[in-house]
Amino acid sequence: MSLTLTYFGHSAFRLESGENTVLIDPFITGNPSATVSADEVNAETIILTHAHNDHVGDTLEIAKRNNATVIATAELAGWIGSQGVENAIGANHGGTVRFAGGSTKFVPAWHTSSYTTPDGAVAPGVPAGHVVRFGGKTIYFAGDTCLFLDMQLIADEGLDVAVLPIGDHFTMGIDDAARAAGILKATTVIPCHYNTFPPIEQDPAAFRQAVESSTDSTVVIMEPGVSTSL
Repeated sequence: MSLTLTYFGHSAFRLESGENTVLIDPFITGNPSATVSADEVNAETIILTHAHNDHVGDTLEIAKRNNATVIATAELAGWIGSQGVENAIGANHGGTVRFAGGSTKFVPAWHTSSYTTPDGAVAPGVPAGHVVRFGGKTIYFAGDTCLFLDMQLIADEGLDVAVLPIGDHFTMGIDDAARAAGILKATTVIPCHYNTFPPIEQDPAAFRQAVESSTDSTVVIMEPGVSTSL
């Protein structure tokens, strides 16, 4: 079974396998790294790690246009449903949600989570990581998180790929993300959430050197707009 991963910059990804397409944190509009516009991006499933605007991104527009299912933590899914998205599924840490072609298991992430509107913050709740089983692979999208020891339990899921933030300031930096890679033991590690804005400028080559010199994982650095087969 073939699986293609496309990176849109920041923490936005697309997974494609057969007739099924999944978006992760589709922040396109306002993302200076994005090489496409939101109206070019389609999917039947959208998975969100948390409510921050740079992760929810264009979820509402894409979901309504495609009648897509949106999977998120309970409070965020409730708010998305209140905005006219008919298929918003809320779940929480430890729970598994099945979708067309696969499933995602919610796992903890250490961060904050709320969506900012002109009227203030909405959808307060907790962030999550996702262990996505799709296209014959198991992919961990860490979301925005610091390093934490319970990643040992996530490693037990048998990860083919770990997608980790390396930007520092709001998430793990290079050193902690490399330590996370050592704990997670994924075959492939992909960095994200860096170089979008000045506070999170990092050198992904330094991350690759740190990971590959201390673990058995291979780091794949993806440029925005590029796809890779997993």
